[in-house]
Amino acid sequence: MKIDGGCLCGHITYEADIDPEKVGVCHCTDCQINSGTAFRVAVMVPRENLRILTGEMKVYVKTAESGNRRALSFCPECGTSIHGGNVDGTGPVSLRIGTSRQRAELPPRTQIWCRSALPWVDDLGAVRKIEMQGRPPR
Repeated sequence: MKIDGGCLCGHITYEADIDPEKVGVCHCTDCQINSGTAFRVAVMVPRENLRILTGEMKVYVKTAESGNRRALSFCPECGTSIHGGNVDGTGPVSLRIGTSRQRAELPPRTQIWCRSALPWVDDLGAVRKIEMQGRPPR
């Protein structure tokens, strides 16, 4: 499936050819902290299937709980996380689904690092929903 997307400010744009079956949720603590939320949704993409169209990313290197060193690539202007991958530039990248214009068509197929999942994640379906930002009714 061909997807496209970019960062919040538009500095970084990309196109990618992905396999929707490889979309997953990661509950590791690094993904929680780096995404600023309970988990990260990403798709593993062979590097040659990701084309950066505009902009140049900044990279932060992090040693994960697994012991793997990860290169986390993000927009230097707005800070949007675009992908993560091996420090040596080999192997696939973990492309952040939230940056894709097709994100609604890419439901996760698997979850990893579930032992780190926040205990309330499974209860989200029961949480009150508000269609748009605003003050909740009293």
